[in-house]
Amino acid sequence: MLRHLPGLLLLLWQLLLLPPPAVPGPLDRPGFLKLGTRGPGGSPGRRPAPAAPTGTPYSGAGQHGGARGAGVCKSMPLDLVFIIDSSRSVRPLEFTKVKTFVSRVIDTLDIGPADTRVAVVNYASTVKIEFHLQTHSDKQSLKQAVAQITPLSTGTMSGLAIQTAMDEAFTVEAGARGPASNIPKVAIIVTDGRPQDQVNEVAARAQASGIELYAVGVDRADMESLRMMASEPLDEHVFYVETYGVIEKLSSRFQETFCVINKCALNTHGCEHICVNDRTGSYHCECYEGYTLNEDRKTCSAQDQCALGTHDCQHICVNDRAGSHHCECYEGYTLNEDKKTCSVHNQCALGSHGCQHICVNDGAASYHCDCYTGYTLNEDKKTCSAIAEARRLISTEDACACGATLAFQDKVSSYLQRLNTKLDDILEKLQANEYGQIHR
Repeated sequence: MLRHLPGLLLLLWQLLLLPPPAVPGPLDRPGFLKLGTRGPGGSPGRRPAPAAPTGTPYSGAGQHGGARGAGVCKSMPLDLVFIIDSSRSVRPLEFTKVKTFVSRVIDTLDIGPADTRVAVVNYASTVKIEFHLQTHSDKQSLKQAVAQITPLSTGTMSGLAIQTAMDEAFTVEAGARGPASNIPKVAIIVTDGRPQDQVNEVAARAQASGIELYAVGVDRADMESLRMMASEPLDEHVFYVETYGVIEKLSSRFQETFCVINKCALNTHGCEHICVNDRTGSYHCECYEGYTLNEDRKTCSAQDQCALGTHDCQHICVNDRAGSHHCECYEGYTLNEDKKTCSVHNQCALGSHGCQHICVNDGAASYHCDCYTGYTLNEDKKTCSAIAEARRLISTEDACACGATLAFQDKVSSYLQRLNTKLDDILEKLQANEYGQIHR
């Protein structure tokens, strides 16, 4: 008997380790998800939110081991409100698990004024907004605020909690973004009991106002009430866990739910230059500066920068192959330091100097005229005359001038000579007359 004892002990040990047989119960019904199961496709899928492109491929920052891998998935921007049940049925340790679940969901999101904003509504028989969407803009302060939430202890007024979230948490004054932003409004309600008020009508009004409702049931949660609160399709919006001990594991389900695929990171986009992720999970192509996107919306062509009329070149614009351009100047000009304007460099090269023979640059945009060998510059400082011809003209002019002078001098001498003769005759007559008067 003793020699069979080790074998019996081994058999008993294996029996103790076997899991209990699965017993189907009222929770195994369609219309909600138990932990570890999930319906097709991602959500929020009923109202995709087209938003402006970010300008850079998404990096997937802030994700913790998502199913799609870092750099491939990024959370879409949301106005997210947690509605958490803290009624008497939720024990203090269990409420701590709920807060851990909320914090882990926050960890999977991109938090910020332009990304996801988070608020928490705490409820039992009364409702308390712990903080609004605009209160905290970073993960650390959000998680610290969540950790400080305390349970309210009595009642389960789920309908009142949804109504309060709709009227006070999802308002522009409280930090929600308006309809023009196309940012989805999402509420996650966590409860373990049956609502003590009507939830179907208030949930319908909330959904009609644009709020997408996710219902998370724990342990004794009423499944019919969960389905009344949640948005369609139910298999994507109703979750169930059997104990608060595993609720925090649902955070990975919500990470996938709020995930937008980074198409650019998949390297299947086909963009020739730049791939830009859109927040809807799509993408578009852009081109480097100096290029334009072709009609196929993927390839790029260099722009004719000069034809665009924005080059600012004073004289000549020259397109470069890289889709850029540079400025040049006309002949006789040099490009200034601004690489756009031009200054005169060679006045003679401009052809407007007026020199008959030779234009000589003096620098500083000045010049003077000169003549070929055998010519001399005229008084106009532009035209030229042959030196031999000039000498002939000067000789002729000199000869004419001497002859005229001699003729004039001869004419004056002859006139003076005749005048002297007349004066002599007059003097003789005067002398004779004077002599006659004396001797009378």
